[in-house]
Amino acid sequence: MAQPVVAPEHYINRELSWIAFNQRVLAQALSEHTPLLEQAKFSAIFSNNLDEFFMVRVASLKSQIEAGLQTLSDDGATPSQQLVRIREGLLPLLEQQQAHYRHYLKHQLAEHGVQLLDYTRLSRRQKEWVNAYFQSAIFPVLTPLAVDPAHPFPFISNLSLNVAALIRDPDTGQQQFARVKVPQKNLPRFVQIPTELSEHEPTPIYTAVPLEQVVAFNLELLFPGMTIEGHYFFRVTRDADLELRDLEADDLMEALQEGLRKRRRGGEVVRLEVADEMPDEVVDLLMEGTAVEPDDLYRINGPLGLDDLMSLLAIPLPQLKDKPHLGRTAQALARTQKTRLEDGSIKPEEFESIFSVLRRGDVLLHHPFDLFSTSVEEFINQAADDPSVLAIKMTLYRTSKDSPIIAALIRAAENGKQVMALVELKARFDEDNNIQWARQLERSGVHVVYGVLGLKTHTKITLVVRKEKERLRSYCHIATGNYNSKTASLYTDLGLLTARPELGQDMAELFNYLTGFSKQQNFRRLLVAPVTLRKGMEALILRETEHALLGRPAHIKAKMNALVDPRIIALLYEASQAGVQVDLVVRGMCSLRPGLAGISDNIRVSSVIGRFLEHSRLFWFANGGDEEMYIGSADWMPRNLDRRVEAVTPIEDPLLRQRLETLIDSYLNDNSSAWDMQSDGRFLQRVPEGDEERAVQRELINGWRHGLQSVA
Repeated sequence: MAQPVVAPEHYINRELSWIAFNQRVLAQALSEHTPLLEQAKFSAIFSNNLDEFFMVRVASLKSQIEAGLQTLSDDGATPSQQLVRIREGLLPLLEQQQAHYRHYLKHQLAEHGVQLLDYTRLSRRQKEWVNAYFQSAIFPVLTPLAVDPAHPFPFISNLSLNVAALIRDPDTGQQQFARVKVPQKNLPRFVQIPTELSEHEPTPIYTAVPLEQVVAFNLELLFPGMTIEGHYFFRVTRDADLELRDLEADDLMEALQEGLRKRRRGGEVVRLEVADEMPDEVVDLLMEGTAVEPDDLYRINGPLGLDDLMSLLAIPLPQLKDKPHLGRTAQALARTQKTRLEDGSIKPEEFESIFSVLRRGDVLLHHPFDLFSTSVEEFINQAADDPSVLAIKMTLYRTSKDSPIIAALIRAAENGKQVMALVELKARFDEDNNIQWARQLERSGVHVVYGVLGLKTHTKITLVVRKEKERLRSYCHIATGNYNSKTASLYTDLGLLTARPELGQDMAELFNYLTGFSKQQNFRRLLVAPVTLRKGMEALILRETEHALLGRPAHIKAKMNALVDPRIIALLYEASQAGVQVDLVVRGMCSLRPGLAGISDNIRVSSVIGRFLEHSRLFWFANGGDEEMYIGSADWMPRNLDRRVEAVTPIEDPLLRQRLETLIDSYLNDNSSAWDMQSDGRFLQRVPEGDEERAVQRELINGWRHGLQSVA
């Protein structure tokens, strides 16, 4: 069969689609319906996303140009053309973000007692306090670096905030340039000033000044006897993507540590941000010193590095934040909690193990609405403590500090169980954290492996083997999200707890594939990348196309983080032309063009952006009336289908399938936080027109109204 092909004009550039996603994130910050401190949070997320985009995606395009490669993207653009379009797309968004901060957020926060003041607006007493703070807490760690023939331009570390100072010698009249790095590692970005020093009425709740301004307005202490003629802020972003050769596991740890040391310094500068008021002669000096081109320069009309706005969430003003969401214990697991009572006691006749529950049937979890701690963590904890459990195997892609799961694995090993943890050392920007976990686990007797040569292990799976009545039974957890208690409260994710024998056998063979020399090519129920997932997903789409051509029910509903795989997109176009209705919920990048006449008339794409980061992946197929549904860790991207180890599981229980279909329909019918994708790649936010407002995340928080039920 010939491979399906997407014409370039029918494919949206993935980088521009990512910018459209980050624009939707920024829209949350700009929305008057978002609480003020949550606005600050979304603005911080926008900036943090952008930093990573430059460090990885822009850096990759620039590397291609430097290597003389002119490989066209799937939409037919050269690397140079893509960089131009990226810049054109970002400039208006950056101005929107800064205008919101300068003209709205600061003023609105001030009305609620939160003052983010410039140094020049401080009272005399406040300046005295800030200057004393500078001398005691900041001055000792600063290292001013002059730039002249005897002092070459200093190295500027990645994402560091810096002061460019113009200094004049009053004796010689000579002007000099110096750079002072703002010490951000152990100091807050916003220096909090005692509120009793304020002269405002009523007394504010929180008053702070940016750290870089504290440094800049005390430069005379760094250059005694000199005249400070000007100070200007700048920031650089460097290529921070780790390029690792395929190495044996014993070498991978060392290679990663060396790569991380290089990342901390950073590769080539891919972006130079400067304060808008910086004089051209200073800009030229910085551009020459950092070796950037004019298109890499971004003049910013406001504070640099607004990702630090995230720290404002610590201000104790609950009325300016979303109401706390605590989640609940999944109904099916209500009797499995050993610490259910306030005094910590439990009546033995009221407790049953998670394993007993799973022998009766599958349990479907939806985080953060179903508590991670009383489901996934409890599953691992009970496995660690149960004398009948012989082995625990799991993959760790990203996990949290002080992780209860890590503690449980260590306890299981100490209890004499066979414990295997596959720690993915190459989880981007979590490499250092994972190296530390790997070492801690190894010291505790856990068998630690690093995955399959040449592939990143992205799947989220756990296998527990238990001896029961002289036989072994397997219990599995298969999820869309990481084993991370922190992100489990911030991301929406799905997970399946099951004791189905076929899935247990598949999981055992998948772990053999991960830890040994298995060349497993087939699995009973799981779809596994890079072995069976691509051909499995393609076959499911082709089957819907055939059903449509034969006049049978044909419909695809899918939810994922990204859709950029050209072959999958081509098959969806063919399905649409055959009459298959395709409804997609895609959080981030989507390179498919919906609504093209004769191409994708039957395809609708929406994106839900809300309080929680949408991270769950689920795939539903009408299959001529015999419906099938899958959940798992993979998006429809080449890297997930071809270059990672992923696992996608069918949902066998008809009741759970029904509940998940209700869930995806609720996403499709959201009329408040959903955005509709246009055929040109733009997204338009839905606005309720006379109907009751339906925001799916809000409904899930409020107890699954409008027919939604707990999926547990």
